[in-house]
Order: sequence, then structure tokens, then C-alpha cells
Amino acid sequence: MAERFETMPPQLRIAARFVLDHPQDVALMSMREQAQQAGVSHSTMMRLARWLGLEGYEDMRNLYARALRETTAGLPARQGIEPDGDSGFSTAGVVADALAAQISSLGEYGNAMQFIAAADLVAGSRNLFGLGLRSAYPVASHFVDIMSFAAGGERKVMLVGEMVGQGLEALQHAGRGDVLLAVGMSPYERTTIEVARQSARQGVGVVAITDSSVSPLTRIAREAIIVSSNSQSFFRSMAPAFAAVEILAALTAARSGTNAAERVKQSEEQLAAFGIYWKPPR
Repeated sequence: MAERFETMPPQLRIAARFVLDHPQDVALMSMREQAQQAGVSHSTMMRLARWLGLEGYEDMRNLYARALRETTAGLPARQGIEPDGDSGFSTAGVVADALAAQISSLGEYGNAMQFIAAADLVAGSRNLFGLGLRSAYPVASHFVDIMSFAAGGERKVMLVGEMVGQGLEALQHAGRGDVLLAVGMSPYERTTIEVARQSARQGVGVVAITDSSVSPLTRIAREAIIVSSNSQSFFRSMAPAFAAVEILAALTAARSGTNAAERVKQSEEQLAAFGIYWKPPR
């Protein structure tokens, strides 16, 4: 479905995006409920199934239901008894369980292979840039902060964008051998997409952390890491993206040949000497 996404008619593309981004809903919700969530007619969902060579949408649901059963087989139900009146206990549990499942899925084989390919590219970079706007900004910043410890030799590690000291002009002279980590979740920031596209034209290796296999960043990137941004509340969750940059940083450090732990120790000693860290009164 992801491979044929660009050739789909516009309405089918909307339906396909919903299916790709909400696999559990496909397995558990009725076709009409899914159509309502996706913002298309139920006949569009049926046309999508036929477009993919299936007899009907029920065949699609059965495929996803089978995958869900295989994934969750043997997993214990959440333990705990909710008190009368709840007082937020169930909300805390539901949100925590959803985040734990999303982060845990990053270690599954297919996702792990995405991380490994991205880490190989980042580890061999000449210079490394991080880009993310709005809610993606702290994710990119966290990655740059971590990677600054693992950078060896003359490699520069910079956070770029309109919100930081290093503006987008820092990428003007970037080219082959450099890598840009671009973080973006739906609704995608136009600046992030345009900067990633221009960087790719200049020969920069783009690594994307994004929320869909049909995200515009995925189509631009040389390597892409797909994370969920679905939340059990009113906001889009960035917790899986934070986990992703930490996994990527750990893999990159292992491939870079530098003693990242020793570099962190040296840096903290230097910062302590400057009085950066709080100390209890004597």
C-alpha cells in the first residue's frame, strides 16, 4: 500500500493513510467507523480494498485482525483495580500503557533494521545537523545534544532552524558526506519539508524521524524511522520520537569508534569546574 500510495486517486490516498497509520483501528473498528475517522465515505474504503486486489474491506480487516492477534498473543492484561470514582487512575494507566507499547515496538525487527541503517549513515557523517520545528524542535535538540558527546575529530554537530542561533543558512554549504536529521509529524511544517528537500538536492544524506510511511519526509529521506504519534488524549505524543533519537544515538556511538562515555565524563567535569551544576550547601 505504501509503495502504491503516490499513484492512488486523492480520496483513496486519504483512506490509505488512515489504514497505514491506524492498524489497530482497522482491526477493531467497523468500516463505517473507520471511514468517519478518516473523513471519507464508506464506499471509498471499499474501493481501497478492491484497488489493492481484495474482494472487499472485510478482507482488509481480517488481515489486520490476524496481525493484531499475533502481536498481542500471550501478553498479560493490565493489572490493577481502579478505585471508585477513578480520580484519573484509568487515564494515567491507559496513557502509560499506550506509550509503553509504542516505545516497545521500536525494538521489533523491522523497526530495528530502520535504526541500524540510519545509524550507519549518521556514524559516517562529516558534519551532522538536526532540524525540527514546533513540537519536533525539542526532539531534534535532544539528538544534537547527545550526539555532541559522540562526535569525534573535526565533525561538527549543529541544531539548525529559525528558533536557534544557527539559522538555516548553516546548511548552505552542506553537501555530500554531511547528514541532516529531520524530525516532523503531521501536520508537517512546510519549512522542515523544504529544507530537507533542498538538503537532499545538495547531496546531504537526510535521515527522517516521522510518523508515517507516506509522510513527505519519508519520500525525501535516504533513511527513515517511523514512529507513532498517536495519543490516548487530545495531543500528539512525541515520547516515541524521543525514544527513537536515543536509540539512534546509542547505535551511532557504537559505530563511530569514539568513547562516548569518556567524552561525557570529561564534559561534565569541565562544566562542574565552571560551576554549572548545583551543589548542596556545605
